[in-house]
Amino acid sequence: MKKFWNFSKKDRVGELYLYGEISSSTWWGDEVTPKQFKDDLDALGDIDALHVYVNSPGGDVFAGWAIINIMRRHKATKIGYNDGLAASIAFDILMAMDRVIAAKNSMFMTHNCWTFALGNRHELRKQADEMEKIDGMLAEEASKRSGKTVDEMMQLQDAETWYTASEAKDEGFADELAEEKKVAACITPVFIARYKHPPENLRAEAPPEGGFFMPEQQGKEPVSDMDTQKRRFANSNRKFIIAEVKR
Repeated sequence: MKKFWNFSKKDRVGELYLYGEISSSTWWGDEVTPKQFKDDLDALGDIDALHVYVNSPGGDVFAGWAIINIMRRHKATKIGYNDGLAASIAFDILMAMDRVIAAKNSMFMTHNCWTFALGNRHELRKQADEMEKIDGMLAEEASKRSGKTVDEMMQLQDAETWYTASEAKDEGFADELAEEKKVAACITPVFIARYKHPPENLRAEAPPEGGFFMPEQQGKEPVSDMDTQKRRFANSNRKFIIAEVKR
């Protein structure tokens, strides 16, 4: 199993590193991966605190929620650190921490979830309604930390809102700032293509107009031909009606 997390322990303090995409490649559609995550957390033994280090552009919503719920049930105090980027579902994971510390050169971003879907008009409307519920639940969680109303958080998600560490602290998303850190980049063109308003320092070459990156296309040329898009969807073994939901 390819893990997208790494646990370690020092004395009575556990450490969790979430660097890169919050992946669903093994999580999606099975019960093995969330169980392994919980087993790895439990294997730390008796700890007083869990330090969660994040540098991630986001990923699968339900994988992120499972992480949040598993950690929330753990008795240790959860302290989150934004080491570089906490975007999308990675932002929401930090919002669930007891305390959030942001490196001065880190960034935060919140937006609405997105997905791929195929089907008739009834199925697509149902999918949109379900995504609206997801956005509302995410906004409710973030509002608890920041003190903003759910409606205010929904507006921030609609706008795809980016924050520097200092701005995040001012807005209630972080509790304190820490010294700048040098960490490896976690952004690739495939992730930038998901965002509407990425800051200039995170921009990369976008797909051609009318095209998009398929989920498996890390580092490959984007698809712009509609027939190719349809063929790849038809050949995919994923279910796009009940689609993988991204943040």
